[in-house]
Amino acid sequence: MTDVSKDTNQSAVGLPVPDFTVACTGGDFTLFAHRGQAVVLYFYPKDNTPGCTTQAQQFRDLYAEFIKAGCIVLGVSRDSLKSHENFKQKLGLPFELIADTEGTLCRMFDVIKNKMMYGKQVVGIERSTFLIDRGGILRHEWRKTKADGNAATVIDIVRDTLMTL
Repeated sequence: MTDVSKDTNQSAVGLPVPDFTVACTGGDFTLFAHRGQAVVLYFYPKDNTPGCTTQAQQFRDLYAEFIKAGCIVLGVSRDSLKSHENFKQKLGLPFELIADTEGTLCRMFDVIKNKMMYGKQVVGIERSTFLIDRGGILRHEWRKTKADGNAATVIDIVRDTLMTL
């Protein structure tokens, strides 16, 4: 599997996203099987943490708007399927969560970063969101995003982008 970004300093916006199949709540997810639909992938650090809960709830609350715009939403973290199932049920999430336990998709989208947490350097997911259009082209990326307000920012761009394609 190749990286979506050519290197860490150059955006891959406008380039095709390689096909992938990953473990997901509700069964495996294959990008190619969703051609004809836009896809939002939002990467988050960990289930059941305050910021990740806020972000998931906001995507949940705007989910009908994403569907109306012809776009599906998927959350991605390195948590297990069991953790994702519990998180999804607890919050009533209408979208699937990808269990990238090996970090394959995280590396593909270059979201694994060194971060400071409680004064210690750790390796983890940098909160990031990606919009892939109906033809599999990366149309927009948000890196180092904040949990609160991310879904609202993304739906605005989804509406504008998908209306012009």
